[in-house]
Amino acid sequence: MSNNELVYDWNKIEPTIKAPNRKISFDDETLRDGLQSPSVCEPTIDKKLELLHLMNDLGIDTADIGLPGAGGTHAAGVERLAKEIADKNLNIRANCAARTHRSDIQPIIDISQRAGIPIEACTFIGSSPVRFYAEDWTIDKLLHLTEDAVTFAVSNNLPVMYVTEDTTRANPETIRQLYTTAIRAGAKAVCVCDTVGHSTPDGARAVVSFVKSIIEDEGGGVRLDWHGHQDRGLGIINSIAAIEAGADQVHGSALGVGERVGNTPMDGLLVNLKLMGWIDNDLSRLREYCEVAASGCNWTIPFNYPVFGRDAFRTATGVHAAAVIKSYRKGDTELADLVYSGVPAGLFGLRQVIEIGPMSGKSNVVYWLESRGLEASEDRVTRVYEKAKSSSSVLTEDEVMELV
Repeated sequence: MSNNELVYDWNKIEPTIKAPNRKISFDDETLRDGLQSPSVCEPTIDKKLELLHLMNDLGIDTADIGLPGAGGTHAAGVERLAKEIADKNLNIRANCAARTHRSDIQPIIDISQRAGIPIEACTFIGSSPVRFYAEDWTIDKLLHLTEDAVTFAVSNNLPVMYVTEDTTRANPETIRQLYTTAIRAGAKAVCVCDTVGHSTPDGARAVVSFVKSIIEDEGGGVRLDWHGHQDRGLGIINSIAAIEAGADQVHGSALGVGERVGNTPMDGLLVNLKLMGWIDNDLSRLREYCEVAASGCNWTIPFNYPVFGRDAFRTATGVHAAAVIKSYRKGDTELADLVYSGVPAGLFGLRQVIEIGPMSGKSNVVYWLESRGLEASEDRVTRVYEKAKSSSSVLTEDEVMELV
């Protein structure tokens, strides 16, 4: 039977979010915004290069390779990444963060010229009333900084993405003034930021639609980006809502690393859009991307992390395992992926894992043994089963082998 016959998909009955009729692009923030997490370590340049190549292979369109205005070894690393893109003729494009100050933009100009590739300058500035009050800013000051920074970058042949921080808590008129000024100064992309993870899907749709109207008022031809955070756990669904409202490119980081509870998880976003049929990227190396990011940043992937956590496709529950085992007995790995999983493990190079624990049945034990080429004799199965029933947790491989 086909999957369509086996699964009645209520997600497709009356969808409120419609598939876009345009290409959706992705900007990877792992190596810049992601490293603002107070719990990650700065990856070595070799790890950064490895991650850059994985981003390229996953079809991620752009990567924020750092803030060279910080100087020192960080700036040297940015230049090394830029040269890698140029030397290896990678498809992924580079961008760099910069405050709306010439001192932050000049290093991007220099690196771009030495590497021989265009580097998009992501010039950022605050926009919400709370930032205005805390910083003693005036709108006139911010408009002056915006115009000067964008004009300076454009006059030095840098493409510009103009970024307003905390856009999802900013007043409409302030947003209009800032973006209008940036577009008229030559910015070819603007980015709406949910900097503190304040937004709900309704909020994301509303602010993106509003900024889309500003772009149209200015004659169009400007890319619209969405940059989300995870403070309310809504990073992925907000990104989907932003796409629906008109965002052309959405941002994320590997495993959602980033300041406070992190950015939108790039891996989870790609998985969902793939399953929704909105993208056709080859995601077979997505697990490797997550593992390289975790090792490079000295980050631990939670056991229950979606898709790539240790427990994502792992069960020791008798009823669940029995259904998966019966599917494998039919020789149908796709069925095994469907019967107790909402995500097809095989699509991401993974498979269902059957363990043995206190909630297991004897079928778990039989399958565990046979899948390792071991005879599932009655006395072996009984020994392992009885041990599992008296255990407080799933048996380790060594524990089972000792019993065998």
